[in-house]
Amino acid sequence: MRVMVMGKATKETEAGVMPSTTDFAAMEQYNEELVKAGVILAGDGLRASALGVRIYFTGDKRTVVDGPFTEAKELIAGYMIWQVKSMEEAIEWVKRSPVQEGEVELRPLFEAEDFGDEYTPEVR
Repeated sequence: MRVMVMGKATKETEAGVMPSTTDFAAMEQYNEELVKAGVILAGDGLRASALGVRIYFTGDKRTVVDGPFTEAKELIAGYMIWQVKSMEEAIEWVKRSPVQEGEVELRPLFEAEDFGDEYTPEVR
């Protein structure tokens, strides 16, 4: 199964505060373990919401709102896509993270088979 691992934003990430060299090195080592185990498929950090926009849909109307967005606890600071055998395996990997403060959300991704036999993905 594939899961999205979302690191929630904090006041520090929204302010653009970079991790210390020690924290960065610990995370780099953790990421290397994920690579060696064949777990990580993709991942990146996200810049502060002040640099982003939200687009709201109402019927045919599109409204673009510039960041920053005030509820930092609802924002994502970074993400990874993992390939794991189960949600339990993903949880165990997250527990090994060197992060000292914060919140991580795990969400399973839909797979083609989740849509049943009627779904045939378009080949590009």
